[in-house]
Amino acid sequence: MIPLLSIALGTFVSEDLTCIAVGTLVTQRAISFQNGVLACLAGIFTGDMLLFLAGRWIGRPALRFLSAARVERASRWLSEKGPVVVFASRFTPGLRTATYFAAGSLRTSFRAFAGYFLLASIVWTPLVVGLAALLGARFGNVRNGALVAFAVAAATIWLFRVLRDFERRRRLIGFLQRIVRWEFWPMWAAYTPLAPYLAYLAIRHRSPTLFTAANPGIATGGLAGESKSAILAQLERAAEFGVIPGALEPYAKLRTAEQVMEGLRLNFPVVLKPDVGQRGAGVAVIRSRAELASYLRGSTGDVILQRHISGLEFGVFYYRRPHESHGRIFSITEKRFPHVRGDGRGTLRELILKDRRAVCIAETYARLSKRPMDEVPAEGELVKLVEIGSHCRGSIFCDAGWLRTDALERAVDLACKGHREFYFGRFDVRTPSIEAFQNGEFTVLELNGVGAEATHIYDPSVSLFEAYRVLFTQWRIAFEIGAENRRRGAQPMTVGELLRAVRGVSAPGPESRGGAESIPRPSR
Repeated sequence: MIPLLSIALGTFVSEDLTCIAVGTLVTQRAISFQNGVLACLAGIFTGDMLLFLAGRWIGRPALRFLSAARVERASRWLSEKGPVVVFASRFTPGLRTATYFAAGSLRTSFRAFAGYFLLASIVWTPLVVGLAALLGARFGNVRNGALVAFAVAAATIWLFRVLRDFERRRRLIGFLQRIVRWEFWPMWAAYTPLAPYLAYLAIRHRSPTLFTAANPGIATGGLAGESKSAILAQLERAAEFGVIPGALEPYAKLRTAEQVMEGLRLNFPVVLKPDVGQRGAGVAVIRSRAELASYLRGSTGDVILQRHISGLEFGVFYYRRPHESHGRIFSITEKRFPHVRGDGRGTLRELILKDRRAVCIAETYARLSKRPMDEVPAEGELVKLVEIGSHCRGSIFCDAGWLRTDALERAVDLACKGHREFYFGRFDVRTPSIEAFQNGEFTVLELNGVGAEATHIYDPSVSLFEAYRVLFTQWRIAFEIGAENRRRGAQPMTVGELLRAVRGVSAPGPESRGGAESIPRPSR
């Protein structure tokens, strides 16, 4: 009798730890499951009723500071939602005490809430005790059972602390969403299921690197290590094929020595990006000469400078088989730049954590932000979180295939023919409006080869199955175009050459340092 009473009183100190301890005792056969559950249930239900009565005796006097109408509305709501509120608070750490105390303070039915408390306790208590006993039995002996109980207790305490703290709670939600929403998976996880299909394509076409011949005019076919300035220089030839003047954004190729600052006459903002890079790494919008100098000092290789163009940004994935006179658009992606709206109270960090999507990559936004995370934006102020159209840096990608028109396809086809032996890849463009874009009026920011993706797959509405269907189709076409180019005389890279090129992207050599080099600018 005394041990059972001790268990009941122990729930007043900590319900969770007492239930876990009882589960361990059940594993050790020091107490029966039935007696242990009943002792815990008696203590938990008694504690719940004491909280309710404390609200009646202590909380009721405080209600006189509130209007009768507000008390009445709160009482009516809690009475109507009683079962849901009680069960939710019973299974959510940190809510039970406040909820049960409030139920006693407001004008609620003692008999009804006593029933709710009892029913919730009947569900909760055997669940926790049984789980602790099951885990303890699974691990076999007293010592391991105690270790399991301790681990469960530690996990419970940790979860309680996480759920009680706003920032930790939101970061946990963001972490869980990154697991569920495939668009936030790391690259290795997203591409692992593609590996068997790539192996099949390599065997079928008798070459694991055949895709590097998809674009014979670009190093590695555009998988990695290609020079953006070399591609842009080739695109200047687009004018010969009738592309409208101004379709290619002028650029300059710079090096990292500080003397590059001398003689530069710039109208800020400008965009700087590595001449060799991928997935938006190193791309920055520069708004002052000081930012420019800081960027160049931190660079490890050649960089491309372009003016910053306002307007809508799209990614247009295109391919053309070498024997065809005209290509086709495979995918169109609208790139949106997320923002948060200030409320005059929350910091920028809190606004990001509150946002349903931004919370998934809150660390990315914090790292890239030029504004302090502790700054409090004014009420109604829109704070743009990113300026670069890269998904891995936080932009939102949306499927815009519905924007495809014959005029757009003709303009893209002409632009692509401006590059010698380019057949497969994605244009990143900006345009003043959707109407202009559909009419084929856009400015080319850069062109990516076989390493590019049909990025509309990152639209949150695109299923994982559909995304892999698109990726499988994309890589099949890349191998097929590579095979046709091989028959025309193009030679794929060897595996060793490709591996050296990929390693060179992450480790540029010291020869990339030096003075400034001007590249002829295309006519406007």
